[in-house]
Amino acid sequence: MKHIPRKRFGQNFLTDQFVLSRIVDAIDPQPDDAMVEVGPGLGAMTRLLLEPLQQMHVVELDRDLVARLEKTFDPAKLVIHAGDALQFDFAAIPVAPGRKLRIVGNLPYNISSPLLFHFAKFAQQVEDQHFMLQKEVVERMVAPPGSKTYGRLSVMLQWRYRMELLFIVPPTAFEPPPRVESAIVRMIPIAQPLPCDADKLAAVVQKAFSQRRKVIRNCLAGMFTEADLIAAGVNPQHRPETVPLEQYVALANRL
Repeated sequence: MKHIPRKRFGQNFLTDQFVLSRIVDAIDPQPDDAMVEVGPGLGAMTRLLLEPLQQMHVVELDRDLVARLEKTFDPAKLVIHAGDALQFDFAAIPVAPGRKLRIVGNLPYNISSPLLFHFAKFAQQVEDQHFMLQKEVVERMVAPPGSKTYGRLSVMLQWRYRMELLFIVPPTAFEPPPRVESAIVRMIPIAQPLPCDADKLAAVVQKAFSQRRKVIRNCLAGMFTEADLIAAGVNPQHRPETVPLEQYVALANRL
């Protein structure tokens, strides 16, 4: 029976075999990997990833798709977690001593930012992450200071990960085709991020970028004095998108 993609779950299924093979080649799954796929959908990438793996975990919210996956795959090879990835405890997936999780997925574009921040909570238990996202989102993730796309997402994720846009995926690779281009991003957690409290960094960055056209002195008024900014190495006359990660960390550490 044909599954009709559901808008409320942001379902766009990747069907292009060349693109699927290219993604799996970039991930390069190894037999002993602790691999977990978020949003496996109809299982097109799942099938390719499973070939070299001893076992794999998937997290799927759509109960119809869960039932379909249960009928399609050997339960000894594919462990299915029915539920919302935004609520899922990735630390609960069993991993062999000395190994870390590898997370992959074609993420729903309507909740991509909340999902990325949720994954960041488990960064210390993760070896790498490969995701399909809206191209515009990936460009924001990897943007350097001084670029128009550099913002809150850039700072918060660059604090935790080294990231790389691997390649672009056209809308024609999906069913139904989304209205935007997509991209594959590789995210490798930084073993020792710059020492900083995540909540304080998030507070500083959110306030800074809430009025990105203003100079940072005005954006952060009430949180820092001009002297505080200068002490953290920040030029009070600069705009938020020109301030590098290190200076946002220095500000967070002054809170």
